[in-house]
Amino acid sequence: MSALLAAVLAGAAVVLWCPPLSLSARAGRQPAVPPRWPAGVPWGRRRETARTQAAVLEVCDLLAAELAVGRPPGAALASAAERWPPLTSVVEAARLGADVPDAMRRLAAEWRGASDLRWVAGAWQVAQDSGHGLASALERTAGGLRARRRTRRLVDSELASARATARLVACLPLAVLLMGSGAGGSPWAFLLATPMGGACLVTGVGLIGLGLWWIERLADRAASP
Repeated sequence: MSALLAAVLAGAAVVLWCPPLSLSARAGRQPAVPPRWPAGVPWGRRRETARTQAAVLEVCDLLAAELAVGRPPGAALASAAERWPPLTSVVEAARLGADVPDAMRRLAAEWRGASDLRWVAGAWQVAQDSGHGLASALERTAGGLRARRRTRRLVDSELASARATARLVACLPLAVLLMGSGAGGSPWAFLLATPMGGACLVTGVGLIGLGLWWIERLADRAASP
């Protein structure tokens, strides 16, 4: 019974670090408002980031389309805020006559995954200062954001193999323990019933967790824009 309990706990720990494969594929098709995920869940952070990036691209496309048909900037921002509610602060800045690009930059700094909004703010700033068409500037910005998104997807696909390898290596100690039990040994009795075994178990689990955390940190840093 103790061996089965330990195996279930170890499997649950690995599952927590292994996100369902469909999460990344569905990230771009979710509603515009991402949920808040706990800071310690790597796959939750990545999903939130991907959804926010998709929302920013949608906002840029919508602003360009609204301005192209002749709607004023304030009304275009209000329509975009209906798709992505965090943009409400930018709408309020436009209504009060404040600096819209600066409000966008502040929003980009506050929301995980909204860094692309700085490009939208830059296009808005250039069009505002030069007097050139804001719609065409946002259209070009949207094209650039799509190219960046394709690059991110390519990087994510390359990093997926490294993450999968790390998780596979993390499962190897459990496989060795199960093989030892099947060969007539009693590794679980040593780990769960003796002080030295308990210390080894805690140290091993801690090192595995630290290794997985470190791999996720490295991968997230490589994937960051």
